Amino acid sequence: MTVLVIGYLLLSLLILTVVLGASAVYLDRQKLLSVADGAALTAADTFGLADPVPGATAPVPQLDAGTVRSTVQEYLDLTGAGTRFTGLAIDPATGAPDSRTARVVLTAVVHPPIVNFLVPEGIPIAVTADARSELTR
Repeated sequence: MTVLVIGYLLLSLLILTVVLGASAVYLDRQKLLSVADGAALTAADTFGLADPVPGATAPVPQLDAGTVRSTVQEYLDLTGAGTRFTGLAIDPATGAPDSRTARVVLTAVVHPPIVNFLVPEGIPIAVTADARSELTR
């Protein structure tokens, strides 16, 4: 009977450890996604006006990929996101894929609490956020 109790106790602790580690990774991913959303919204506001299209009724916003990247870097510096995430980096896919959408791809490393000795390098996470510039009256 004692062996069964010890076995169930160890199994319960193992399950608790896995759930705790997975929850830590999920929560850090959500925090990183929130930072990426803010950076994408900020970058989408850096648009200029494109050359008028024949037959268009309104001007069209245009984003520059270099400006998007530099705005994201400034946003991360201003918010102090680099101090909250280990290995925070802006992925090369960050930019303006269609000249109207600001795409922000951020990567970081999560170190889960109890199972950190099993993954000393941490668990890499990546998030993508898009924000589109629109002009309306």
